[in-house]
Amino acid sequence: MRVGILSLLQESNTFVSGSTTLQHFADDLLLEGESVRTALSGAHHEVGGFLAGLEQQGLSAVPLFAARALPYGAMDAQTFAELMSRMFQQVALAGPLDGYLVAPHGATVSNSYPDADGYWLARLRAEVGSLIPIIGTLDLHANLSPMMVDATDALIAYRSNPHVDQFERGREAAVLMSRSLKGEVTPVQRAVFPPFVMNIERQATAESPCLELYRVADTLRGRSGVLSISILQGFPYADVAEMGSAVIAVTDQDESLAGAVATELSDAMWSERAQFTATAADIDSCLDDIKPLQGRVCLLDMGDNVGGGSPADSTHLAHALVRRSIPKAFICLFDPVAVSVAGEAGVGAELTVSMGGATDALHGDPLVARVRVEGLYEGQFSEDEARHGGIVNFDQGKSAVVTIASGLTVMLTSKRIVPWSLGQFACCGLDPYSFDVLVAKGVNSPLAAYASLCSHFVRVNTLGVTASDLSEFDYQFRRRPMFPFEPAASWKS
Repeated sequence: MRVGILSLLQESNTFVSGSTTLQHFADDLLLEGESVRTALSGAHHEVGGFLAGLEQQGLSAVPLFAARALPYGAMDAQTFAELMSRMFQQVALAGPLDGYLVAPHGATVSNSYPDADGYWLARLRAEVGSLIPIIGTLDLHANLSPMMVDATDALIAYRSNPHVDQFERGREAAVLMSRSLKGEVTPVQRAVFPPFVMNIERQATAESPCLELYRVADTLRGRSGVLSISILQGFPYADVAEMGSAVIAVTDQDESLAGAVATELSDAMWSERAQFTATAADIDSCLDDIKPLQGRVCLLDMGDNVGGGSPADSTHLAHALVRRSIPKAFICLFDPVAVSVAGEAGVGAELTVSMGGATDALHGDPLVARVRVEGLYEGQFSEDEARHGGIVNFDQGKSAVVTIASGLTVMLTSKRIVPWSLGQFACCGLDPYSFDVLVAKGVNSPLAAYASLCSHFVRVNTLGVTASDLSEFDYQFRRRPMFPFEPAASWKS
């Protein structure tokens, strides 16, 4: 039996002014046919899990299409049309297949199709017919839609945030595909969509309140006849009708059980909704709070969460660290112009340079300071362990490391980079253990890499397109009423 593999992963922040283009995918992953297998076989990625699981089950994998771009703005219409053309050309070339394993992100937005994932899954269903099983994975930040659910036989979300279980979920989907094709099970799924979204700040799965909610899910997963149950935390920075948290339950031929299990979990989620609202403090409060702490501190820059689509050049925390002369501090800023200036000056040079703050006033003014150029680097590195996003090879472009007399070390990059690997330090000649305070531009995703490094993690409510305070955003298309935007919102499953 032959199973096709399709993947399209991009988290779209509609509050970002720029659009995601085809070049963003080309800079990350844009693969067709056997190149998918070559690039992702053995990777910490759901497609790697698909490939391993199909091989284990004795099924033939037919890689068709895989595309991924770093989180950023919504895709422009031309880019989405080109991706659809390439994807469905591969579907046509493959001819009849016995099933499809799919990996949509679930929070992908195109200017032409706000529910981009629902669109391409529904198109796939229309092209292959109702009898061919379509089983897949979802990022747990998916803004699940009825269209996604109706187009597929089973969807399985990641269970960890940071996302370190993508491979396992891909393999789980492949095993379920095998069981379906062999006639051992007939998966059916039901979803529930409470009018609610979890704040990003409260989405770490190893911390309360998510920890307790996932324990409820684990208990329900153990019921006879339940094949899978998933929590979709949602992605609040996409202003679309589908934005919000949701639940999916998959059972063996039992629609009633699927509905009952999904309802029970969604009720548990709704009953604790107040626990999923933001609590993060402002910059000055956080810097005051870390003074007495023993051990290394990671300041999580929530407003400039690169894994949520932010520009990676916010300077709010950088200014504060310099203003307070906090020693042995580190921050990374995306600024290709500053990299070029440092490169022209050369290692050992001392000069005044403007760093970061190029995007807009929301993300802060440039940090202008006298610096010493400590090193110049190419900026490529790899990660062997399973980290958020399943990325193995990283490229932050030409990079420069500069120091400021106040005690701040600044890594300047010519490409946006997500802080998902400590390999970033080694590639630029730095020892992360030499710093007492490190800024990571993320909320939960850096935890997997930084857990071995830092004793304390402090989420800082900085301004930006991924700010913790959702009341700062002008939503036009979300559901109303919806908690926490309308605190009095009521709902009964």
